[in-house]
Amino acid sequence: VAWVYRHFPLTSIHPNATEAAEASLCVAELEGNDAFWTYGDALFAAQQNLNQNTYIELATNLGVDEEAFRSCLDSGKYTERVESDAAEALGGGGRGTPFSVLVSDKGFVRVSGALPYDYFVAAIEELL
Repeated sequence: VAWVYRHFPLTSIHPNATEAAEASLCVAELEGNDAFWTYGDALFAAQQNLNQNTYIELATNLGVDEEAFRSCLDSGKYTERVESDAAEALGGGGRGTPFSVLVSDKGFVRVSGALPYDYFVAAIEELL
């Protein structure tokens, strides 16, 4: 199994989702993969209050250097990557999150949105 994560900010319902995704990539750059996932969980928990102050507070709570984080976020260095990830998801049929593509040598199944576990089991069995 190969699992690849891509950003798919739904700005129509979460106007600050793109900047939040960029903030998570700055955390990954500065503190690594484990911090990225912890930060993502914190962002999700704070999704009703996403703004630059929240991004900074959550990052520094994880031990990220505030000046380095601000510099990374202000640089916009991850904007293109987040936009590219979103375009890839849309091009692949993504309409909601999560969006998954299950692939095997028999083909692929797209799963868009939060569907029940049994749906995934059936899709995986179809691909085996």
